Amino acid sequence: MESFPFFPKPTRWKKRPSSKYPFYPAALFITSLILIFFFYITHNPISTSTLPVSRNSQSALCPQETLGQKFLMYAPHSGFSNQLSEFKNAVLMAAVLNRTLVVPPVLDHHAVALGSCPKFRVLSPNQLRLSVWNHVFELIRNLRYVSMSDILDLSKVISDSSVRIIDFRDFVSKWCGVNMDFACSRYSELQSSLSKISTQCGSALSGNDGNVRDCIYAVEEDCRTTVWTYQNDGEDGMLDLFQPDEQLKKKKNISFIRRRRDVYRALGPDSEAGSATVLAFGSLFTAPYKGSESNIDIHNAPRDNRVQSLIEKIEFLPFNPEITSAGKEFSLQTIKAPFLCAQLRLLDGQFKNHWKSTFTGLREKLESLKQKGPLPVHIFVMTDLPSGNWTETYLGDLARDSRNFKLFTLNEEDELVRKSATRLVTARQRTKSQSASKNLDELKPCDSQTLPDLRLYIEESICGCASLGFVGTAGSTIAESITLIRKHRVCL
Repeated sequence: MESFPFFPKPTRWKKRPSSKYPFYPAALFITSLILIFFFYITHNPISTSTLPVSRNSQSALCPQETLGQKFLMYAPHSGFSNQLSEFKNAVLMAAVLNRTLVVPPVLDHHAVALGSCPKFRVLSPNQLRLSVWNHVFELIRNLRYVSMSDILDLSKVISDSSVRIIDFRDFVSKWCGVNMDFACSRYSELQSSLSKISTQCGSALSGNDGNVRDCIYAVEEDCRTTVWTYQNDGEDGMLDLFQPDEQLKKKKNISFIRRRRDVYRALGPDSEAGSATVLAFGSLFTAPYKGSESNIDIHNAPRDNRVQSLIEKIEFLPFNPEITSAGKEFSLQTIKAPFLCAQLRLLDGQFKNHWKSTFTGLREKLESLKQKGPLPVHIFVMTDLPSGNWTETYLGDLARDSRNFKLFTLNEEDELVRKSATRLVTARQRTKSQSASKNLDELKPCDSQTLPDLRLYIEESICGCASLGFVGTAGSTIAESITLIRKHRVCL
């Protein structure tokens, strides 16, 4: 959507003959400047004719630009590995429901937290959607927006005819009438306008204003009430195996009942949701728990070869080539020898109370490698524990035993991280015209002003190259991601 320019184009003036009023040209010039300045401060660079001005009027209507299209949004949360898992589920759900997936950015680690599905204590879908919306606009304003499509290599996914995607910024530009080219502007009046638009549009898309027939359908079901299935005959509407126990019901005053529901029957074309232009989910994260899945139980599609093929494709989504290449470069040029990767999650959540068990597996593996030789054993350490705090830990012991072990780490300030981020942005600029033809968002002026932090992704890629093996933290989704990278032998 085009916006008004900040300044009108200069007009060519014909040379006037000399006048008896020698200051007339200067006065005219100054007057013109004043008029231009007045135009600048009183006009917003957003086409106000398409802005959602009030919740009761335009914000409740589907923009003309989106007519005939069907979109699917969701609310990512927690750390990157959880967000990656949700993205895979979102690709699957969009294909099942024949909708264009709105690709979100990578959120800051735990900037938005869901809560606990097993304990039936989570944010409502509306709350989650609004929290994500607010955080995404914070990323845009602070020049830190990085799309999932920037980090992941989606070529295998978008080559599938059943998958259509659009970047969040491009979607918002169409739906909310916001020119995202200027979303990072420091101009106060523009920021105030964008903030108002963001609040109104975000409230509508989050479901706070209720569903709008044929326009917005906000899914209220979440992991407390629903396990989504697909083509599991006879299960639609059945009680799920996992239910809140009686003690939890009394203690937390819980009345939830979990049912298994076929997502196509509930939200497909023949349903109320099916007619809506935008279908907005809350969390799409799922994990096995006590014989059931916490939210989505779609592992095969018995009668849908198209979806079955996609399920197999999205099992593993690799990082983009720039990140993968950086992992290989560190392995070959910095470590320069066969090495072991140790992924040690020690500070976050449940892991901070299990240091002993986390170090036990590493100690056993290293003792075995030390006996086999050669020495020193090279180890790449990927951990959330700062090296300054290693002194009284097993990591400190390893660092001091330089005869037997040689440790390597990657820091945010390392040249490799910075170079990789620069290459990623450069590659994105080079391919933006190609990206547009594949429904990915073109590079916006705001994007190139801040380099993304790629350390986590490069660390995972390095671990994929560890020829002496991998020791990961039990229960860590990062360890699961690295295991997938190694399974698919990306480093070869």
